[in-house]
Amino acid sequence: MTLTIWVDDWQIQCCGESFAPGDVVSWTLLEVDPEDYADVVGSERAAEIDFCEEHHGQEEGHAPTSVEVVSIVEVHCRYGVPLGAADKVNYPVPGTTVLVPVEKADGWAKAGPDLRFAGYLVTARRVTGLPEGAAARGQ
Repeated sequence: MTLTIWVDDWQIQCCGESFAPGDVVSWTLLEVDPEDYADVVGSERAAEIDFCEEHHGQEEGHAPTSVEVVSIVEVHCRYGVPLGAADKVNYPVPGTTVLVPVEKADGWAKAGPDLRFAGYLVTARRVTGLPEGAAARGQ
């Protein structure tokens, strides 16, 4: 069984390590509400997201999980201030998502014109019983 994991751009840029399909990584996975990602990845893809990768203060009580990366998709979208918003904060603009399959994630994807790199959709499998002496790379 595979899992779909959201990895924020800033998480990997801050202190994450690059990863590629076939890598076994040890991540703290938090369950998510897929609707939180609908504006970024679209409703259909958001419904597939099982977890997000987290290593900045919200992981207490959650043990790292070893997963093997199966595939990686960069997520790019436009950001803008919603009409009528008083706070002038940029949010993802629904319907502008561009998904780009890639062979490596390092957090520094190049976005196209008028788009911003938002993060990765990672398909992975849980790994149990790593061989003695083998360790998953931490993030």
